[in-house]
Amino acid sequence: MRRGYLVLEDGAVFEGLLAGSAEDAVGEVVFNTSVVGYEQVVTDPSYAGQVVVMTFPTIGNYGFNPEHGEAARPWLRGLVVRELCEEPSHHAMQETMLAWLERHRIPCLTGVDTRALTRTLRSRGTMGGVITPEVSGLEAHRRRAATGLRPPAGGHVLQVTCRRPYVRGSGDTRIVLLDFGAKQSIARALEARGCQVVVVPADTSAEAVRALGADGVVLSNGPGDPRDCPYAVKTIGRLLENLPVLGICLGHQLLALALGAETYKLPFGHRGGNQPVQDLDGGRVYVTSQNHGYAVREESLAATGAEVAFRNLNDGTVEGLRHRQLPLMSVQFHPEAAPGPQDTLFLFDRFLQVVRS
Repeated sequence: MRRGYLVLEDGAVFEGLLAGSAEDAVGEVVFNTSVVGYEQVVTDPSYAGQVVVMTFPTIGNYGFNPEHGEAARPWLRGLVVRELCEEPSHHAMQETMLAWLERHRIPCLTGVDTRALTRTLRSRGTMGGVITPEVSGLEAHRRRAATGLRPPAGGHVLQVTCRRPYVRGSGDTRIVLLDFGAKQSIARALEARGCQVVVVPADTSAEAVRALGADGVVLSNGPGDPRDCPYAVKTIGRLLENLPVLGICLGHQLLALALGAETYKLPFGHRGGNQPVQDLDGGRVYVTSQNHGYAVREESLAATGAEVAFRNLNDGTVEGLRHRQLPLMSVQFHPEAAPGPQDTLFLFDRFLQVVRS
């Protein structure tokens, strides 16, 4: 390994050692507080365009198994860790984390003071950054880091969505999963509950969804700003009165936009497997897995027919919606629990009960 640096757009520099790819990585720098589940984190398409900082000090200690991944390929730009374990041990391990990073040409900066970096991002908000082997010409690096916040033309979703429809499972209930960057665990959870899951690209029309004979629709997670997906908002708006709909993460935000609500960017987002969320129907608190940088503006819900169903106990943000008349529900967190606790898997059962009734 050789010396490397993370340069943030405000000029802050964090030093470490470069592993994985020798190429520079430019993206939005975000942090994840998960203690386990790094295999799922680095393969989650919701991290498209981002440099991910893991706050847990040791990453890679149980190796890497591609079968545990959430997508066929990773979409994150780079990884920053305190320690990258070089001698992992686990019965299911197929390769080391370093080997996986090298195979996918993902730059990783290890040996970084991730505590100080996380405190910087919490106090100043997420920023663009660049992982680079040298810091001469710091001002040029700083300007380059700022470009990490700019999405590609059409947004990140059209980069990560599937290119053509495909089917998983053979159950009696047909669910169409709109793929905005869907984690494989969402389809697995539906399959395990007797569903045939038809996964379709993000820009599929409402007419095409109806033609598939869907009993219900699930709006998946995905990367970036929901306002970059006007085509999806249009499609969802045309499906609302005909089919039961469940929105997850980005899908939750898109459903809110389709109902006429607003979204906004959080200072540093919610990313980790330890986010406390309260179910407002009864008051029970669940520990959830989350990965998002945007939220639904609660004040904008007044004329939508939707009400807040779940609330984040850390900052009070909206974590889920239910509609007063229509069979619509959404959650900002990940009920499929990959990675994270399995506290909210019951939400799939609740949705399918509506679909089958």
